[in-house]
Amino acid sequence: MATIVVKQIGSPIRRPQVQRQTLIGLGLNKMHKTRELEDTPAVRGMIKKIPHLVEIVEEKA
Repeated sequence: MATIVVKQIGSPIRRPQVQRQTLIGLGLNKMHKTRELEDTPAVRGMIKKIPHLVEIVEEKA
């Protein structure tokens, strides 16, 4: 199972509610916090909706 490590790089302050909820859905809520998530189309889609708030640190096979 492939995984990716995602890091929050932007603040949700003054962002639309949809973007805040997407961060929470990814398990992120504080600056510079990282999460290791399964590499699924749903997770990739969530990351594509908020590329200014998160970055992919590494991809594991």
